[in-house]
Amino acid sequence: MRDSKVAWVILLGIAAVLKTVLLVLDRFPFNADEAIVALMARHILLNGERPIFFYGQAYMGSLDAFLVAGGFALFGFQVWVIRAIQTVLYLLIILSTLALTPLLFSSSHAHGRWYSGLLLAVPTVNVTLYTTVSLGGYGEALLIGNLILYLGLKLLRSMESGVDSPFLWFWGVGFFAGLGLWVNGLTAIYTLPVMIGIIYAWFRAQGIFALREVKEITLVCLLIASGIFVGSAPWWFYASRYGIDSLISELLGSAIATSQSNWLQQIVANCFYLLIFGISVTIGLRPPWEIRWLALPLAPIAIAFWLAVVGLWTRFLLRSKASSALWVLSGVAFTFILAFILTPYGGDPSGRYFLPLWMVLSLIAGEMVARFIPRTHYQIGLIGLVVGFNLWGVIECAMRYPPGLTTQFDPVAAIDHRHMPDLLRFLQESGETRGYSNYWVAYPLAFLSEEKIIYSPRLPYHPDLRYTPRDDRYPLYTEQVAKSEQVAYITTKNPALDQYLTEKFQRAGIEWQEVWIGDYHVFYRLSRAIHPREIGLGDKFP
Repeated sequence: MRDSKVAWVILLGIAAVLKTVLLVLDRFPFNADEAIVALMARHILLNGERPIFFYGQAYMGSLDAFLVAGGFALFGFQVWVIRAIQTVLYLLIILSTLALTPLLFSSSHAHGRWYSGLLLAVPTVNVTLYTTVSLGGYGEALLIGNLILYLGLKLLRSMESGVDSPFLWFWGVGFFAGLGLWVNGLTAIYTLPVMIGIIYAWFRAQGIFALREVKEITLVCLLIASGIFVGSAPWWFYASRYGIDSLISELLGSAIATSQSNWLQQIVANCFYLLIFGISVTIGLRPPWEIRWLALPLAPIAIAFWLAVVGLWTRFLLRSKASSALWVLSGVAFTFILAFILTPYGGDPSGRYFLPLWMVLSLIAGEMVARFIPRTHYQIGLIGLVVGFNLWGVIECAMRYPPGLTTQFDPVAAIDHRHMPDLLRFLQESGETRGYSNYWVAYPLAFLSEEKIIYSPRLPYHPDLRYTPRDDRYPLYTEQVAKSEQVAYITTKNPALDQYLTEKFQRAGIEWQEVWIGDYHVFYRLSRAIHPREIGLGDKFP
């Protein structure tokens, strides 16, 4: 028992130290999506706002913003607070993931838990990134998914052993399934296989025809349904006020920009994205923001390792009498794959969607190594090589700054924010506290200036000047800027837009000055205020 406690502490310590070192070295740029979470938390504390969803995206709940608000209340409005909360969440994710192992695997291979723990403590670049910065609820989704699995597997075990299950467990599964629906629809990949497993186990153990069983089934269904309703209450409250159609549309991926190909062509494209981009980022062969191979000397070992793990796991499931719990665990991965292929989310192969796969792979890898590698020192050596590969990839990415470990996978949006303090100082000293910029500049500016500098994200950042009004996540900022008698323009890495603004200003007879501050190109001291709508920007796709 004492050794187990020491192992827990060591694993959590390794995970915490890795994140802390990267944060101290400032390897994670503070980008706009994270700034929106920070601004939501700020508005919760200072303005009394109670947002239900992430600003401008009605498919991710605001739980993350409320947690960050709690951190801000204790430690102030600092970026490190956001990352500290994500780090604590990830430590809880590790604990809850490893808590699943006794429900999944036999005690004879229990030491496989610690191999899984090492893979979780030193994960791939993708997992390191998206469990350190906040994008609005992915850490919470992983934790909620583990809780759904834990309660579901407890129910399966009790049903299969003939022991009556506490009815509260059924309500708990429903509650976390509902909470996940609101927080992040990604949790559905946990909910669906767990519900199927419970239904299968119930029918197999109890039968469905006797009056007693019918009554119990009715009670169980009511408990699960009421749990779902309570857990997802914010979702239903929003639906009652604004309609359910848009919520369902957002949940199914309407916000994802996809090509105009037909459904079959999109499925083929999604399969390609999964096989080429998804798998490579999941097992750490590349960072999610670019095609660049990591830790090349160890990459062949990592590829061979994960191919062997998946192959052994598939054979184990098909040839042995695998428990329902193991099929449910596999169902999480299978459900994710289906959802990725069949929904618009497959058109966005950014790494955050693949986070649950790493949790599943870590669990089965630990078990497969413990079960099929004969000697302990061979087991430790093999896991050590894979962990070393993961760490090598993380260090390799951390040393390349810019971009650092970034959430931006479009090079145009990957701005070097190290010059943000200089930009803030310039705007304050020159009195240019209102103006227009793009999504990736406006919101970090607002948070880091404590909302003293407000820029509306009404400028495009794509070289072809494409723009979507969805970039304007907080319209109150735009209203403030529109009333200002003095505005400036800030562009980034967009010569086409710079030329467009220059031509439009000249035609309007406006005089101005320009300055470059790192990646930021500032048009300031305009002779009169001119707004994007007047020059054909900021309303729609050109």
